[in-house]
Amino acid sequence: MTQYEVFNPQLQDDEIDLRELLATLWAGKWLIITVTLGFAIAGVAYALSKPNIYQASVLLAPANEEGNMGGLSGQLGGLASLAGINLSGGGSNQTVIAKEVLRSRAFLADFIERHDLAVPLMAAEGWSLKQKEWQYDPDVYNPETGNWLDGEDGESQKPSDWNLVETFKDNHLSISENQETGLVTLGVKSLSPPAAAQWAQWLVEDINEYMRREDVASAGARIAYLEDKLNDTNIAGMQQVFYQLIESETRTVMLANAQQEYAFKTIDPAVVPEDKIEPKRALIAILATFLGGMLGVFIVFVRAFIKGTREAEKGI
Repeated sequence: MTQYEVFNPQLQDDEIDLRELLATLWAGKWLIITVTLGFAIAGVAYALSKPNIYQASVLLAPANEEGNMGGLSGQLGGLASLAGINLSGGGSNQTVIAKEVLRSRAFLADFIERHDLAVPLMAAEGWSLKQKEWQYDPDVYNPETGNWLDGEDGESQKPSDWNLVETFKDNHLSISENQETGLVTLGVKSLSPPAAAQWAQWLVEDINEYMRREDVASAGARIAYLEDKLNDTNIAGMQQVFYQLIESETRTVMLANAQQEYAFKTIDPAVVPEDKIEPKRALIAILATFLGGMLGVFIVFVRAFIKGTREAEKGI
């Protein structure tokens, strides 16, 4: 022992503690190796058991930044207010509404039903790249008869609209917006690469059709209202106002029906993905191995602590 260590008992204690720590780890090395190896094997097995998941993305831009009603509001907003109609709005509001509609329960439930996605969403457990067909869970769905099987409780495992929408929103759909450019990225995940691209394309088509249908219906209701007001007044000035408003609303209907990409314009369409996005098998295996090593070390220290406590009690 050096003179420095004699006058620094703290350093001496640290060295003793470190030696005891290393000795404890060395004594339990086989336990640590066994636990780590077990977790590594389990992690690899789990990673290999998970099916590949693919994602297709569509880059979208607002189809009309000013919006059909935005231009009408600037030109005839004052006249419309005299008739009791609010024409305020714009393309930005339309984009926000369209994004929220994409996430809404009613829209997604109708989307899933219209395109018959219940079986791929809830009964598929994989996709055969060679045969290019779904692989179904034999305990949930019978593809030969097209029937949902009964569960352990004796009731059919056919999913409800609630379960379908929650599954699609949580596991398949993602929507993000670039705040600087205003561009929207719509992503769809699926076990099938072709299905991911197809579903993304269907979503864009359906939201454009939905927004067009809603705006046409609203414009039609305003036209009917304006026509009733026109028939109720004999004032030439007000009749002229109503004629202008009806003309503008009619123009809105015509433009909506003529515009294919109504709410969103496709900048970069969805393509069939070739690379999987999930699972990250290497990462899963590494994390499992790391957790196994930590658990093994923890068990060794706990055993050493219990052993030391018992020896101390016997000494007393």
